[in-house]
Amino acid sequence: MGGFLAFLLIAWLVLSVLGFVIKGLLWLTFVGIVLFVVTAIFLWLKRKTSGTTR
Repeated sequence: MGGFLAFLLIAWLVLSVLGFVIKGLLWLTFVGIVLFVVTAIFLWLKRKTSGTTR
């Protein structure tokens, strides 16, 4: 699950950069940023509540 979420974070980051580079797709930047933040928060909350200690 962690690997999939890491993949999603990278995918959202790539979409954000593409949206920023291609001016006609500026909306893609905002969508990518929102999805990146939501995924990062989900990953942070999941990691915090799982109580993984090594």
